[in-house]
Amino acid sequence: MSRPTLFALQVLVAVVGIVLWQVLSTVPVFGKILLPPFFFSNPFDVFSQIVKWFASGVIWKHLGITLAESILAFVIGSLGGVLVGFWFARQPLVAAVFDPYVKMVNALPRVVLAPIFALWLGLGIWSKVALGVTLVFFIVFFNVYQGVKEVSRTVLDNGRMLGMSERQLMQHVYWPSALSWMFSSLHTSVGFAVVGAVVGEYLGSAAGLGYLIQQAEGVFDVAGVFAGMFVLSAFVILIDFGVTLVERRLLVWRPTASDGRG
Repeated sequence: MSRPTLFALQVLVAVVGIVLWQVLSTVPVFGKILLPPFFFSNPFDVFSQIVKWFASGVIWKHLGITLAESILAFVIGSLGGVLVGFWFARQPLVAAVFDPYVKMVNALPRVVLAPIFALWLGLGIWSKVALGVTLVFFIVFFNVYQGVKEVSRTVLDNGRMLGMSERQLMQHVYWPSALSWMFSSLHTSVGFAVVGAVVGEYLGSAAGLGYLIQQAEGVFDVAGVFAGMFVLSAFVILIDFGVTLVERRLLVWRPTASDGRG
């Protein structure tokens, strides 16, 4: 399937969903509106709220703060996950010693950590960044760890037979093996970095998209809540697109599905 066709189908799904939402929230079915506007709002009101935010400029400050928190959480968590994942995979004894502690920390509910980070780091951006890092780190860590562990023994033996040093093996064998796993985790991590920032803002902040959503929820402004969610979704898609561009650049060597066709 060509990319334009795929994109058209993706847009069609969104259009159908929005049209259904508008119809079910405004047109009575058998004398009853199935999606009451008080609880579900409607696409027209949500779009009007988004336009109002951008036209007045009020959204830019909040968007910038959430963007800064999300990017910091994504970068710090990803780098930490890659470095520690490589280290653990190359040091089996270290991995074995710390295995129960890694699993224990990963099992902690992140919402419980949010107030602790706010107490330690205050209500500024760093408490939100810390929460995002805890979400991103473990996703990247486990994928990189597994990617390095999954290196083909045949490729490793051939490399050693050719006289490759550990540094060369790391550069030409381990790193390429882990890249596919790493980027798979990064696509997931983008959303979690934003979730960490927004949840932190929602629980205690004076600015950010999470703050906007919390304020709208506090006055039963359902259109404002959905507007914040839509802006947040578009925001995640843009960051994920950036990750995709980097992935294509670094994994240019990887064969595509069409390469094996006769």
